[in-house]
Parts: sequence; structure tokens; C-alpha cells
Amino acid sequence: MCPSSIWRLMTPDDLISVTSLATQIHTDYPEDAAVFANRLKLAPDGCFVLSKGTLIEGYILSHPWFGCITPKLNAILTALPQAPDRWYIHDIVLSPATRGLGLAGTGIALMETIARSYALPCISLVSTRLALKFWEKQ
Repeated sequence: MCPSSIWRLMTPDDLISVTSLATQIHTDYPEDAAVFANRLKLAPDGCFVLSKGTLIEGYILSHPWFGCITPKLNAILTALPQAPDRWYIHDIVLSPATRGLGLAGTGIALMETIARSYALPCISLVSTRLALKFWEKQ
């Protein structure tokens, strides 16, 4: 029986696969590998991979944040806010083969659970124009 895809916490060993997937998917919005390592270091409980055995099929980078001004793209954060007011989804990516299977929805539900565990009342993000319809449905 083939293993099914599951969201699990990201580890440093996943960073090469995550960066590679980001490069394939976000051709118009590239980010350095250091950004992924930075988010994992600052908010390990907000970084997940969608794995099927040893294959990485997606990822989520997220962390506590404050205010409506989001972190700049491809920027290293020196620290997270001491008094966050929201959970921020920096990025959620699925490989083309996994889209349409409801896995993004389970990832978003995971983010909602984490936001609640931090007692944060909302989740925010910035959408690319290609993902706008998806996020409007959410």
C-alpha cells in the first residue's frame, strides 16, 4: 500500500526539497534558501511539509505576526513580535500533482488550530494573483 500524503512539522533536512519546490512553483516570486531556514528557526511550530514517504509534495511557512503590514518578500526576520495579534501564512505551496485533493484545506485547518493555540483571533496572508480565487473560497 502506498503511503498517503500527510502534513508534518518541517525539519532542517527538508529545506533543500522545500527550496527546490518553491523555485519550481514561485518563478515570479523567488526567495533565497536563507528565508526558509530563517522562518524554520524563528517559528518551527509554524513550518510544515506535505510528505508522502520521503517525497516532499508541499510546504507551509507561517508564524505569529503583528499588524497589517506584512514582512517583505525574500526578507530575513531578526525576531518575531513579542505581542502578536495574528497568525501569518507566509507561504503555502502544493506540487501540481497534489492540487485539487483537499490538502490545502487540511493545511489551512492546521493553521487555524495553531492560531487558536496562540490565542490569536485571525490569520492573514498576501496572495499572488494566481491564487486569489483559491483564497477567496477559503
